[in-house]
Amino acid sequence: MGRRKGIMSDQLKEEIAKELGFYDTVQQEGWGGIRARDAGNMVKRAVEMAEQQLKKGKS
Repeated sequence: MGRRKGIMSDQLKEEIAKELGFYDTVQQEGWGGIRARDAGNMVKRAVEMAEQQLKKGKS
């Protein structure tokens, strides 16, 4: 089974990782080196950002 293409751009993932404080781990070990909790927090933050964009669009 092939890997699915990610929905988030690499730029967005890097921006969120920097914001959440684990970008240094990504640089040293790659995305596989982050903790599951960090990955979950990254997705949560991405959803929050998307919701904010939707609210701006409705205004």
